Amino acid sequence: MSQITTVIFDMYETLVENSPHLWQATFQDIIDSQQLPVSTGDLWREWKAAEVNFRNRRLEPESPFESYFQGWRSCFVEAFRVFDLHGDPEAAAHRSILDMSLRAPYEETVEALEAIQDDWRMAVLSNADDGYLMPNVAGLGLNFAQVLSSEEGRAYKPEPGLFQEMLRRLDVTPSEAAYVGDRQFEDVQGAGSVGMPTVWINRTGAPLDPGLPKPDHQIKSLLELPGILSGGN
Repeated sequence: MSQITTVIFDMYETLVENSPHLWQATFQDIIDSQQLPVSTGDLWREWKAAEVNFRNRRLEPESPFESYFQGWRSCFVEAFRVFDLHGDPEAAAHRSILDMSLRAPYEETVEALEAIQDDWRMAVLSNADDGYLMPNVAGLGLNFAQVLSSEEGRAYKPEPGLFQEMLRRLDVTPSEAAYVGDRQFEDVQGAGSVGMPTVWINRTGAPLDPGLPKPDHQIKSLLELPGILSGGN
């Protein structure tokens, strides 16, 4: 990858954690604060089903843009309806945004990015609302040349236009900017569709989906990045 001058990162489950158990802790807090007669598992299950619909809906060409706050609020409306709960979907969505803004980096994140920041520019392109993405970026304490959220770009990965807008802001060609992300659909397919080299961080060893584009590189830890960028792998 000798042409690479810039590394663009996804944020969630790439640089910072965002596991289901963190979400379930948020849901328990929502249940406790709103005194809702429902189990965490049941509310999570119904909310997650509605969130899958939101993720599918947002990719439809004629669908109006919805931020995560708007989408998650609608998901709480639906989950509360299923259980006939008299809760506050808006407050629940706000709590979700707040907790997302406090996500912790993976153990190796800062070390790995510090190892590349002197030789490559870094940027963040994430499906996220600014309300939680920007605090997470600031919490890393690193220098990013650009940060672009789906909320600001009014589109979601793998939409090619979102990646093209980031390249425009950075003033680099696709071949000069590698994209690192944890999802084969949103990240590998999206970045690859505009000609960017792709790195799939696959911490769990999940199998490749044969129906989706293959990444140029696959890693289990961000600490593998310096070797790949310098052409060692």
